[in-house]
Amino acid sequence: MTQTAPRDQAAPAPAAETHYATVFADEYDRWFGKPRVSGTTVDTLASLAGTGPVLELGVGTGRIALPLRARGIEVHGIDGSAAMVDRLRAKPGGDAVPVTLGDFSEVPVTGVFSLVYLAAGTFFELREQRAQERCFARVADRLGAGGAFVFDSHLPEALARATGAPEVVSEGDDHLVLCHRSIDPSVQRYRSHYVIHAERVTRHLRVEFRYAGPGELDLMARQAGLRLAERWGGWGREAFTRDSAYHVSVYRRP
Repeated sequence: MTQTAPRDQAAPAPAAETHYATVFADEYDRWFGKPRVSGTTVDTLASLAGTGPVLELGVGTGRIALPLRARGIEVHGIDGSAAMVDRLRAKPGGDAVPVTLGDFSEVPVTGVFSLVYLAAGTFFELREQRAQERCFARVADRLGAGGAFVFDSHLPEALARATGAPEVVSEGDDHLVLCHRSIDPSVQRYRSHYVIHAERVTRHLRVEFRYAGPGELDLMARQAGLRLAERWGGWGREAFTRDSAYHVSVYRRP
């Protein structure tokens, strides 16, 4: 039986809440949720889950965790934002997902999981290489034999090409959300700048990421005792090719 920290218990030394997770938790799903993309992600994760249980790092408002649970999969989560977890709790079934508040790079839970995953580029919110390496190592400790660690990532080359005109993230009669990305190759970081106009107020939000290319990720995995099993060009298992701007990587414990 999987054991985890009691629901919503704060793990030691939790990470500080990210600004967007604190200020925009109530609107996160409406502005950033993409039902078609989320559905494809859930389909693929469900096929990798085996008999479970599974663990989501950066579970947030439960955009992925709740649909997985609705398929009969036991889902646990870790998140650094109490505000986001409050939104999860407010949803039907949200109370049934055990969540540990803390730094997901530490994977501060006990037990063994068939699948550990992240979605929406969340892995790269770990802003230091050491934290990313630690996350790989801690995940490896929590995986059962043959278990999978899965997450998605932009390719650095694609990020560089995309630092141009702002992208429309969400729009409606009452709001407009634009995103502009800037990249600094000297420190392997990119920043997503969001301009959010809602309720006649315009605000600027910046989220910073530390990116890594496929080769560096594969090396981190090998150092943690994991091996690359699959790499796709998207959550729909599209082929990963020279033209891909994005990838989903599946690492397994031998």
